[in-house]
Amino acid sequence: MRTREEKAQMIADLKDRLSEYNVIYFVDILGLDAPTTYALRKACNKGGIKLQVVKNTLLAKAMDQSEKDFDNLKDILHGSTALMLAEAGNKPAKVIKEFRKKSDKPVLKGAWIEEGIYIGDEQLEFLTSIKSKEELIGDIVLLLQSPAKNVISALKSGGQKIAGILQTLSEKGN
Repeated sequence: MRTREEKAQMIADLKDRLSEYNVIYFVDILGLDAPTTYALRKACNKGGIKLQVVKNTLLAKAMDQSEKDFDNLKDILHGSTALMLAEAGNKPAKVIKEFRKKSDKPVLKGAWIEEGIYIGDEQLEFLTSIKSKEELIGDIVLLLQSPAKNVISALKSGGQKIAGILQTLSEKGN
């Protein structure tokens, strides 16, 4: 049995983890054997995701102490819970989806992504399609570049047309 100090330290560590990441998936991996769990951990590490099995009671206390609003996620804290902590919102979903080609786990219980809350395994498909902050920035840059390129292109071609019109007019005037 753990002492109060040990539990308090575990809660503080969990609170720090919750504060550190803006992408937190709550998953059920109960029933995975050791080799399969190892394969899941390896897939998570490859994707830059930290996988941590937690006790629901300690996690609930850490969520209460956190500055983030996890109230709507407390109802999913039953059975086995593991956290998938990442920087990009869609990475854990993609790892789960790929991993489930060989296994029926992990099951998505819920996710907290940049203050958005998603509850239930049926959200998995949607979560695989959301874009990371870097992908969104890239899309915006492309969108901003496109009109500028069009304007420059129009000015270049328009300049040739204007020059042609001016030349034609000057020739008619002579």
